[in-house]
Amino acid sequence: MKSLKTVIVATALATGLVGGGFAIGRANQTLAAPADVHENGSPALSGAQRMSLPSFADLAARVSPTVVNIKVTSVEKAAFPDQSFGEDFPFPGFGFPVPQPPQQFKRQGAGSGFIIRKDGVILTNNHVVENAQQITVTLADKKQYKAKVLGRDPKTDLAVIKIDPKSDLPAAALGSSDALRVGDWVMAIGNPFGFSNTVTTGIVSAKGRTIGAGPYDSFIQTDAPINPGNSGGPLFNLAGEVVGINSAIYSQSGGNIGIGFAIPIDLVKGLVPQLETKGTITRGWLGVSVQPITEELARSFGLEKAQGALVGDMSTKGPADKAGIKRGDVIVSFDGKKIADSSSLPAIVAATPIGKTVQVEIMRDGAMKTVSVAIGKLNDRTAAMGPGQEKSAWGLALQNIRPEDRTHMNLPAKEGVLVQAVVPGSPAADAGMQPGDVILQVNKVPVRSVKGVKQEAAKTKSDEPMLLLVRRADGSTMFAALSHNIG
Repeated sequence: MKSLKTVIVATALATGLVGGGFAIGRANQTLAAPADVHENGSPALSGAQRMSLPSFADLAARVSPTVVNIKVTSVEKAAFPDQSFGEDFPFPGFGFPVPQPPQQFKRQGAGSGFIIRKDGVILTNNHVVENAQQITVTLADKKQYKAKVLGRDPKTDLAVIKIDPKSDLPAAALGSSDALRVGDWVMAIGNPFGFSNTVTTGIVSAKGRTIGAGPYDSFIQTDAPINPGNSGGPLFNLAGEVVGINSAIYSQSGGNIGIGFAIPIDLVKGLVPQLETKGTITRGWLGVSVQPITEELARSFGLEKAQGALVGDMSTKGPADKAGIKRGDVIVSFDGKKIADSSSLPAIVAATPIGKTVQVEIMRDGAMKTVSVAIGKLNDRTAAMGPGQEKSAWGLALQNIRPEDRTHMNLPAKEGVLVQAVVPGSPAADAGMQPGDVILQVNKVPVRSVKGVKQEAAKTKSDEPMLLLVRRADGSTMFAALSHNIG
């Protein structure tokens, strides 16, 4: 049977991909047993029961004027084959004039947005207006205005644009995404497939979803139907407040299947002032790379529960390094805020003022420790294999690293063992190991040969996972806990 490829889609309608559309609200409805039946015998709701179901008509009429249609014109370079005559042309010195195609072409795109201030300030997705040369905003009353970009933040897929209306505009009220509960009613208004002011409803399916969109993933998930063109549109609760911005869908075909994602409005609120005044976002920087703590890692580090953020890598002379934080530390609290998992830490650090000294609680070797860290400023930045591999029951094919390969891999002398292959379905594969990884430590002991890895692995107790410190091909490091002993 042919498999379907599942993708996360987060682009404007112009690119042929999809931005999500969702809405949020709160209404707890309980329906009694049907009072009567239809002529065909199927249950029917009584008049009182029908009245108990929510109607979104008044809400839609009230907030629809705050939603806008955004059309974007961008210019992209075109790649054409070389149409000149080469040496094989049969008549040297002669040729026929060939019309050269344009080297650039215009692309049209569309999305949604909503007015947050009566003077024409509008919120939308970054991917809707990115690379735009011209932006046209159409209001609910069909009036059109040219818009300019005040600021963009690709990391959160947020953009602030501005039009100059002739009079005050209706502005949407911003609510609280933190107050949402799973099961709350939701309503989305946007422009799917170019159909303006389309209203869809559903519920909040989940909160805090991580979809691999970036370091600040924490999306609202909803089943409100959303499709291409909804990107950047608002998510309303039943009070008519915006609680999220439509951003992406989970899809097997590029169309809606009832799983959509929205940027929480509480994250957006803190970014809008900077985007309006500076055009970009200045974020706090701790200088660590963190990873989730699995049950196996929790046992390896002596934690009672799999919670906190495990420090897998650090920036040399970064804020954390200067404060004494080390690889293998587990951050459990940052500036008085408990860290439930690794995905919650980046956003908290990013929102911390530059230069502020914060208290960071860490777990190290089973003991709690508090360190003071002066937060820095985040600056945006956008293996040879040979013979001699040796397999293990952990599912790893290991190889000693040749001296001539160490320079290429930027490894110090006598450090690490190369992972040449990983057996699918093995403990190593389950732990996320990949070919090209370099094992630096086994159970916190440095290793520099296959023999050394085997010796340390043999010391792993049968009821404990084997803990590896691994250097990835991109130069970062992480911990991996392999859950089974060598048989």
